[in-house]
Amino acid sequence: MNWTRATFSVFCAIAALTTPTATPRLTAAVQTPTSTSFFDDFSGSDINRAVWNVIVTGRTVNNEQQAYVDSPDTLSLVSGAAAAGASNGALAVRARYRPGFKTPEGRAFDFTSGRMDTRGKMTFTYGTVAARIKLTAGPGLWPAFWALGDGPWPATGEMDILENVGERDWTNVALHGPGYSGNTPLVSRRPFVPPDDITAWHVYSVDWTPDELVFKVDDHTFYDVTKSKVESYGRWAYDNPKFLIVNLAIGGQYPQSVNKATVPYAGVPQATVDLIKADKALMLVDWIRITGR
Repeated sequence: MNWTRATFSVFCAIAALTTPTATPRLTAAVQTPTSTSFFDDFSGSDINRAVWNVIVTGRTVNNEQQAYVDSPDTLSLVSGAAAAGASNGALAVRARYRPGFKTPEGRAFDFTSGRMDTRGKMTFTYGTVAARIKLTAGPGLWPAFWALGDGPWPATGEMDILENVGERDWTNVALHGPGYSGNTPLVSRRPFVPPDDITAWHVYSVDWTPDELVFKVDDHTFYDVTKSKVESYGRWAYDNPKFLIVNLAIGGQYPQSVNKATVPYAGVPQATVDLIKADKALMLVDWIRITGR
């Protein structure tokens, strides 16, 4: 993500893990370039915790306004009309207005949301990582689909495959590593041409090889980063395993830097608060797939 992800990654990547309770929906890795080595289409009745950790946080960084909770209120599998055109059910990550919510540490938040990752359960090195995702437009909503190295940040590298701050007409991608973290120069916005926008289903992906990262939307390349380009800023941090993260943050420094909202919450204007109160702020994930590793 952009410069505001610096502290966010350090603290959120070490959030608590949960205990596996289900059989992974995985396919065995094989050697052909087009093989599928990881796939989850969120078609069951519950999140597959043998693959996914549901994260609980008692504090936030970047002045974000949400607490992450382990609850079907914020993370659930949906089908039919609730899946809004997903092929076989979807993961719904919801922002909720819960004024005065108290974390186990006693901190109070007015919003809750969901975050999950595969840390310690599924990592990958190289291949194409793709997810079919549908977002809600609302300034201050901060959904992301990204991959992080398991170790000290930013030394082990971060790839932001999809990041949005509620703006209808663009998303961005970014890389963070040693020498190019925080306000990274390795960042690019991907605009949408009306009537297309973030509220439609799109496939967000990155092709990861030992020497290059190619970011795409709907299989169209819009940002290509070579190893030599990265090394003009610092060490290439993309030769080690990464784990996946899906989350929906609310407000904070990065959204605020774009929408300039200071009230009623940092980075969250009243119109978006009303959207959350109406339970209409969500991130839908049809499927996540890794191929060719």
